[in-house]
Amino acid sequence: MIPDSFKQELLHRVDVVDVIERYVPLKKGGSNYLACCPFHSEKTPSFTVSPTKQFYHCFGCGVHGNAISFLMEYQGLGYVEAVKDLAESVGMKMPEFEPREKKSESGPDLYAIMEQACDYYREQLKTSPRAIEYLKGRGLTGKIAARFGIGYAPEGWQNLERVFQSYADKALKDAGLVIDAEGGRRYDRFRDRIMFPILNQRGSVIAFGGRVIGEGEPKYLNSPETPLFEKGQELYGLSQARPAIRAASRVIVVEGYMDVVALAQHGIEYAVATLGTATSPVHVQKLLRQTDEVVFCFDGDAAGRKAAWHALEVSLPYLADNKTVRFLFLSPEHDPDSFVREEGGKAFEKKLGEARPLSAFLLDELKGRVDPGTAEGRSRLVHEAKPLLQKLSAPALRLQLLKALADAAGMSQEDAARIMEIRVARGYDARPAPAQGAPRAAHLPKRRREHRLLQCLLAKPALAGELPQAMLEADSFEGRMLVAVADFCRHNPQAQGGELIEHFKDTEFAAVLASGQAALLETKFEADHMEPEFRGEVANWLHEQRRSRLDALTAKSEQTPAEQVEIRDLVAQLKDQSDVGPKNATI
Repeated sequence: MIPDSFKQELLHRVDVVDVIERYVPLKKGGSNYLACCPFHSEKTPSFTVSPTKQFYHCFGCGVHGNAISFLMEYQGLGYVEAVKDLAESVGMKMPEFEPREKKSESGPDLYAIMEQACDYYREQLKTSPRAIEYLKGRGLTGKIAARFGIGYAPEGWQNLERVFQSYADKALKDAGLVIDAEGGRRYDRFRDRIMFPILNQRGSVIAFGGRVIGEGEPKYLNSPETPLFEKGQELYGLSQARPAIRAASRVIVVEGYMDVVALAQHGIEYAVATLGTATSPVHVQKLLRQTDEVVFCFDGDAAGRKAAWHALEVSLPYLADNKTVRFLFLSPEHDPDSFVREEGGKAFEKKLGEARPLSAFLLDELKGRVDPGTAEGRSRLVHEAKPLLQKLSAPALRLQLLKALADAAGMSQEDAARIMEIRVARGYDARPAPAQGAPRAAHLPKRRREHRLLQCLLAKPALAGELPQAMLEADSFEGRMLVAVADFCRHNPQAQGGELIEHFKDTEFAAVLASGQAALLETKFEADHMEPEFRGEVANWLHEQRRSRLDALTAKSEQTPAEQVEIRDLVAQLKDQSDVGPKNATI
């Protein structure tokens, strides 16, 4: 892992305003900066960037975070890539950590090798009438072929020998360009194929997909996994589609290279494709960082529905209530490529309107597996739904699905929730109530106080030094969160909001703390305004402790001399505090 100290130092050095202004024009608005949100379409600016909190939040679509998360969301970078990008911008050297080595210190640059091969394949396309006619027959123009860097690997076993100084170089095999056969013979992996370069988020060539011309197997041949390329982490066309995805606030996921290119040819430029593999959690995370709506487009046959169900399952943990996943099933005679060539781009976009929401697809599939006319069938419906709803991370959508499933199973929502072991979030507390102890209502005043104290610490971490240790009790979700945040703030009293959010990004508190930071921007509370609130909560707690102790002492039939002195001191302290006045300010 990247050391936490490195990330905190990095966020302390960079300015989130400078980072965002590289991509989005910001205008000063009071103590913050404003812009139209880069993550959804809007006419009135609701995207707010706070230089004091080093945090951004859109009051339109709800996206928020710090400098690292902005690069991940806007550029579609992975976490390590985003940290590396920021570190380079301020001259910080990355620690000795890299998930996969892209280039050895002494070896050749695999990126340069892939780029050289890509240039060669593109040049070969220009001199191959057969390949050009094939692409024209698929309805593609030279402009669209150039946009996707499409090339041609000619017939022959060792064409790359003319491209690279040493055909025997191990790096060519490491890059997936050649194959070593038995007996030491080496030959090109791609021969007589239309070549589709696969780019990473930075636009560098990391692999190829080759489509055979005419008959032959396999129809599509992909690069093997290499130090540059992992199939389950990459999406074809994402680098080219990113601007259109933002403009349309939507991305379409299809199954083939030609589907992506053909859709782009007909003006639908916000499509990407998986690379001969099932939809992965990494795919879903990347796409939901790019946009609020993902449409999976599959064939309507059994294989297509199976692939769609898998995509649904891997999407559940990453959904939010402001995100939408839908499924479009084409008729058996069509894939997106053939459909758009035959019917046109407008017809395809109209077809997108028929895409079914994830909720409808999930409910219909589950109902289709059982006999709703029997008690056993309805029970199985709940059994089948349980692991799915437990995975689902969007609370409002989970509640809607819970209601629908309860109705379908002929039981109350409460019974369905109990059987599925699902706690319905209510207000601030979305965690299960303690199994033992006082009724839930008895915890509310305490939790409201913990919530206020958390907001104060988010606004001004240095206040943690004034927080009595006895106030911290890890007997609830809020209590555990307050203990953790207070500990971080004591050790990092000058930390800004973005640093705190980064520290807790992989914990159970991440979503609540990020929402708390966003709430501070919305209410426009400055750090100094929170001090009276904070000290008032501490004073009220001290008052309650003294009152409780006084009641306990005076309830005794007889007190020791020391206890009598303590009673006098408590009475004086309570009187002094009462003279100062109530401290009940609220956020």
